[in-house]
Amino acid sequence: MKEHVVKKYALLGLLLLATLPLGAREIHPLNEGWRFFYASEPNSDNARFVTLPHSWNNNPTAEGSLRETTGLYQNDLRVPAEWASKRVFIRFYGAQNVMDLFVNGRHAGEHRGGATAFAFEITDKLRFGAENSLLAIVSNAARTNVLPTSAEMNFYGGLYREAELIVTERTAVSPLYLGTDGVLVRQRTATREKAEGEIEIHLTSKSETACTVAVDITAPDGRKVFADRVQHAKVDGRPLKIAYTVPTPKLWSPATPDLYTVNVAVSKDGCSDRMSVRTGFRRIEAVPGALQLNGTGIPVRGVVLYHDNALSAGTLTPADYDYDLEAVRTLGANALRSAVMPHAQYLYDRCDEQGMLVWIDTPLQRAQFLSDAAYYATPAFEQNGLQQLQEIIAQNINHPSVVMWGLFSRLRNTGDDVRPYLRRLHETARTLDPSRPTVAVSDKNGDINYITEMIVWRQAIGWDKGHPDDLLIWLERLAKGWPHLCSAIQYGAPGVIGHSDVPLHNKPTAYRLPEGRQTHFHEEYARCLQNDSLLWGVWIENMFDYGSVRGHNGTNNMGLTTIDRRQHKDAYYLYKAMWNRQEPTLHIAGKRNVRRHSAQQTFRVYSSAGEPLLTVGADTIAMNEYAPCQYRSDTVELAGRAEVKVRAGKLQDKAIVLIDNAAKPNNRSVLPQTTNPQKTN
Repeated sequence: MKEHVVKKYALLGLLLLATLPLGAREIHPLNEGWRFFYASEPNSDNARFVTLPHSWNNNPTAEGSLRETTGLYQNDLRVPAEWASKRVFIRFYGAQNVMDLFVNGRHAGEHRGGATAFAFEITDKLRFGAENSLLAIVSNAARTNVLPTSAEMNFYGGLYREAELIVTERTAVSPLYLGTDGVLVRQRTATREKAEGEIEIHLTSKSETACTVAVDITAPDGRKVFADRVQHAKVDGRPLKIAYTVPTPKLWSPATPDLYTVNVAVSKDGCSDRMSVRTGFRRIEAVPGALQLNGTGIPVRGVVLYHDNALSAGTLTPADYDYDLEAVRTLGANALRSAVMPHAQYLYDRCDEQGMLVWIDTPLQRAQFLSDAAYYATPAFEQNGLQQLQEIIAQNINHPSVVMWGLFSRLRNTGDDVRPYLRRLHETARTLDPSRPTVAVSDKNGDINYITEMIVWRQAIGWDKGHPDDLLIWLERLAKGWPHLCSAIQYGAPGVIGHSDVPLHNKPTAYRLPEGRQTHFHEEYARCLQNDSLLWGVWIENMFDYGSVRGHNGTNNMGLTTIDRRQHKDAYYLYKAMWNRQEPTLHIAGKRNVRRHSAQQTFRVYSSAGEPLLTVGADTIAMNEYAPCQYRSDTVELAGRAEVKVRAGKLQDKAIVLIDNAAKPNNRSVLPQTTNPQKTN
């Protein structure tokens, strides 16, 4: 009886497909009606009714609780008899990390890699005018031949992005090419005089060898600025390439994110298929000290963005992406790095519209755990890395916001020599898309840093050893020894709200990561970098805390904001004061540190609203500018309860300090610090 009821409701949404009007191309969401159960269960009697996106892990901060397993998703659909003359494809926008699809018990395809979309044609496996069964088998278990094999972030598993059915005529723009819509705009030049390149169209047909293809490009104001037509385009498995020239284009930039629409129409014997994609024309060049967009250097102020939050875990919705992107913009950042793997297409569509620069990683990464192996010198591993790189580039090449391809992060060149493979990745990326530079993150010396066109140095000087001021020495050595490299910097430190602050000379353990030490680290790095002209960009690691069963309490705490997005750490306000010139900032650092043991106190204020006026009780305290937007007060002697207030322009902030002479610093023994500030091995 239970099975009958489940089937009834699972069918309801797709039975409605038969009543919809049939056109040249139809796209039907396939997010409802799925029944989920684990492969370890004896049968599907207790299957749960779920809606995509879905994951079987829904708590990103539960320490040690990430379930790596295999899940099964079943769905039933009645396919209209009218579709028998058409072709039917199914597209999944993300399955973590390996998925096999069966249609009516017949294997329809496999995809290996959890970050990209993929599609299968299921026409020949369907029963038209009858009921059909779908079975998706998904595994997030670690494998040595599916990247990444080393990471700190959680891979939650499941059909964690949307799915859809695509219905086309017998001859159509192919949905099968590397998970794309089948239309790729390859830019060659983009100046204020003209934009040139070619439109690459992937065609597919069940029976025909030729068709008519019409292409046009419309400007942001709706004007048609280019049109062409090919009467007898061959359908032979090779893409059709049509050269385009757009005179006096509006170039895309963060200040003017103008978007053009490329329309493709395919016709054969009166039947047609249509596909439209958006793009923007701009020119990207990497030179030492600058990322140039349309010939003008842009100081890159970026944040690293991971793939979950406390409410949605890894099944991020458009509302989640909108919120996070708005938070990045409010910070004043003009760039984001999609760490480890791509985000959903929705985010990049919004970045296109809002002028946010994007760096997309491929999943060749090394986490800070000595037991991890990030690279396996096997044909299966290397082929999977190439496949994912090809999919990432093809699926995101039309986004003008995407300005660089990340090839690897923090690899060690030990054991098997990874450099030949990295060169192969670089050559592949340059062949697929010569219009964008490649980039990598490195924390090691050696010629591994010369493979990509741009290099981002991941620095932690002053965290596990030394002092943050030592960054100035590193910058000086970089300028003397490697000024020819296109260098940027990425840095960050963990900080947990609620962990008591300790004197800065005491190193935190993996289980005591006070926010105050994170704040100090960012303050000093911001000061050291204030006058730098060698680096093309600064990347903050990370925008938000993210789920990691390998981190402290199930979380990587290096974010400027907590994983639930509810609390900004002090370092967030530091960068907002420095970067956001549209919205003034005034913030007293350390406000959460209310109870203090020392009577002598110094206060730190971040202000972009002018020099702040600080009062403690009835006394006005002098402040000095320590670095841009950073102000520090003279030392004051306090006793008992003190109210601290600060004003700058129309802004004000306040804090309460309680001096408790009986309170003592936290004197718990300090464990030896490892190279990984998140967790000891």
